[in-house]
Amino acid sequence: MKLYTYSIAPNPQRIELAIAEKQIEIARVQVDLKKGEQLSAAYKQKNPHCDVPMLELPDGTCISQVPAIASYLEETFPARPLFGSTAKQKAQVIMWEHLCAIDGLQAVGEVLRNTAKAMENRAMVGPHNYAQVPALAERGRARTRNFFADLDKRLQGSEYVAGDFFSMADITAWVTCNFAGWIKEFMPAECSALQAWHQRLALRPAFNSEQG
Repeated sequence: MKLYTYSIAPNPQRIELAIAEKQIEIARVQVDLKKGEQLSAAYKQKNPHCDVPMLELPDGTCISQVPAIASYLEETFPARPLFGSTAKQKAQVIMWEHLCAIDGLQAVGEVLRNTAKAMENRAMVGPHNYAQVPALAERGRARTRNFFADLDKRLQGSEYVAGDFFSMADITAWVTCNFAGWIKEFMPAECSALQAWHQRLALRPAFNSEQG
């Protein structure tokens, strides 16, 4: 297997952390987004959506989109599960991971893609060009701040995002909190539960390596 990635970008980081947590050995191929390598004919042939990460299987099958890749890795390498061990836990992880992606990761992305000069005609991920919409950046910034507050409230009564166990939901939430720094939005000091959770995760070997 080969993982096509761009290690500093948030969505690749979600899979990179999952791989590290599950202690899987997978070859990496860096796709330089700044140089537009994701839009090259060769890459587009493998992944018409022109995004990263993408997992290429030994038979040539290519899987993109973080939930799909994470699901494949979970089924193929069941040790050190990231989606819980019961039907209830799996449903909780999928629910919270999706909420973090929609309410957090996409919110930060709205701000970045609708304000960054380098993304003037690339306001959406994918093969098509879209103009920036300043109003979406304003909305995204408000959504990001609400994400911090909502996640803090959740963590006041839960050790981890999906419950009393570490999961893929924590990975997506962690990446989102760090990604928000790209738009100069940071976890508020008053969000003490969120701050404590972030510090706990920073002690995990996979996250400690990712940080440094």
